[in-house]
Amino acid sequence: MRRVILYIATSLDGCIARPDGAVDWLFTDQDYGYGAFYAGIDTVLMGRTTYEQVLGFGDYPYPDTRGYVFSRTSAGQRDAHVSFVADNPADFIAALRAQPGRDIWLVGGAQLVHAFLERDLVDEFVLSVHPLVLGEGIPLFRGPHPTRTLRLKEARTFDTGLVQLTYGRRMLRAP
Repeated sequence: MRRVILYIATSLDGCIARPDGAVDWLFTDQDYGYGAFYAGIDTVLMGRTTYEQVLGFGDYPYPDTRGYVFSRTSAGQRDAHVSFVADNPADFIAALRAQPGRDIWLVGGAQLVHAFLERDLVDEFVLSVHPLVLGEGIPLFRGPHPTRTLRLKEARTFDTGLVQLTYGRRMLRAP
């Protein structure tokens, strides 16, 4: 079954962006496993604000994927890269998982991540923790949402001090 993977960068203090949405602090000196991850997905999901930010970087970075932007104000619209949806995330993900394909990347932002966490829709978390404290910014996790116990699948360290942590759902043991 297709998995929903939250693959995202965060500061040590849990911020995914500065208060104004800037991500100028992200390390770009090497791949950090992005190429291998990207080869395993064929669908990207993001919120409208994240999509607008991505477009501001220049060329659309995910041209060979199906893209969906969750937006209450642009639902039903389409542009060259994505379809805009306002569906209930749980219903939308159930329909996506029923289709053939590779894994699904939950790109962000924070509001969409929160909506997915509330509904227990994230199967795997890949967090690239940058060794810096922003002091303030947009938090990756904002509550309240249900407690989840996860299983560490992998921890990778890089010479820059970045640590990439991969967590999956904890499997329940049979009685």
